[in-house]
Amino acid sequence: MIIDSLQNAQRYARIHKGMSEAFYYLLTTNLAAIAPGKYSISGDDIFAIVQEYDTMDAANEQMESHKKYIDVQYMISGEEQVGHALLGDQTPSKAYDAETDFMLFGEAPSFFTRLSEGMFMIFYPTDLHMPCIKTGNTATVKKVVIKVKADS
Repeated sequence: MIIDSLQNAQRYARIHKGMSEAFYYLLTTNLAAIAPGKYSISGDDIFAIVQEYDTMDAANEQMESHKKYIDVQYMISGEEQVGHALLGDQTPSKAYDAETDFMLFGEAPSFFTRLSEGMFMIFYPTDLHMPCIKTGNTATVKKVVIKVKADS
């Protein structure tokens, strides 16, 4: 996993094919004005999902992971906590669904990091993550998740 500010995006543009397109999208799109929804960047290989939601209590959530896509999660406005752990020998509490590229894990995160406006996190398939967690009181956030095909 990688955690940084968008102002440092150039450091990560070449770490994986498709990352330069993902960061270009983040740097050139008026994200404050964009409506929630799914946006194609490069067909099924790279796409953005813009979300607005209220943060939640960690006690009611589980960590997730993906196999087909790398997540680039960028906070447009607001802030949340994100739980983290490395995928090892954990058994999924919800089996992998290839159609949604999603599985859940019941273990508690190893640690939490605050994702604030202007920051991004990159999650590879071996990075378990629990986004959407409140930092104190429940708050509304706007975030974009760019999905970059892992094997592209």
